[in-house]
Amino acid sequence: MVKKAVLPVAGFGSRMLPASKSIPKEMLPVVDRPVVEYVVKEAVRAGISEIILVSHCSKTAIEDYFDTHYELEHQLEMKGKDSLLADMRSILPAGVSVISVRQHQALGLGHAVACAAAVVGNEPFAVLLPDVLVDCEGVGEDLAAMVRRYETTGAAQIMVEPVPAERVDQYGIVALEGETPVPGASTRMVAIVEKPDIHEAPSQLSVVGRYVLPGEVMSMLAVTPPGAGGEVQLTDAIASLLRHAPVEAYAMQGRTFDCGNKLGYLEAVFHYAARHPEMGEKVRAMMKTWVN
Repeated sequence: MVKKAVLPVAGFGSRMLPASKSIPKEMLPVVDRPVVEYVVKEAVRAGISEIILVSHCSKTAIEDYFDTHYELEHQLEMKGKDSLLADMRSILPAGVSVISVRQHQALGLGHAVACAAAVVGNEPFAVLLPDVLVDCEGVGEDLAAMVRRYETTGAAQIMVEPVPAERVDQYGIVALEGETPVPGASTRMVAIVEKPDIHEAPSQLSVVGRYVLPGEVMSMLAVTPPGAGGEVQLTDAIASLLRHAPVEAYAMQGRTFDCGNKLGYLEAVFHYAARHPEMGEKVRAMMKTWVN
């Protein structure tokens, strides 16, 4: 059973400066809650009960957010602000734990994931990039489907979506054994490469930022040398896994928002604000005035 998820949150968020100078980019609000809460809730909906933050000494605000604020809750209770109190208490659902380990050097995504090796052990685990939101409203939950597929087949799952040819050098790109799967399905992968040249890319299917992996990937990361950009790449460890174990590309059903850059973040804010249960109608009306 996949019960653990690794969230690499140690990065400086340079694409979101100056906002991220003193506020972790993962704590920037999308409407009324930080980006990282959306990602944690996604993991919880997939049946994950242990969230492992791979963090940095400047990111303690993330850990604090998932802690209990007794004094604030007491004040809300005394003032009869029951709705706000319920929101506070639902940030971390019952039975879910959040722990933190440190990445002492910025050596890449693969290195960040490897920092959680002692906690993950030999168990299967998910990796969720915390600045990528996946909205599955109206369709099946993608991460939950990936977990079910892994638990059924034992094949690692890598979420993918197509990107324009001119952008393949910005992503991990996969090659498939057969045709591209329909959304919500998986197909055997035969190769994966990090940020290939446009003329050498094996496809236009990019890795989205959601993975379900066997625990043995941790031992592979321990011996993975620096790759693209001089960093230890998770992609390279997955390529090693491919040589002796099945790995599948899962075609996502939902919609992604890259909150690690300003335009993607603003797009997410507009999207989630427009469907907010309390403010959505007013936000949509507001948007119409802007268009006009």
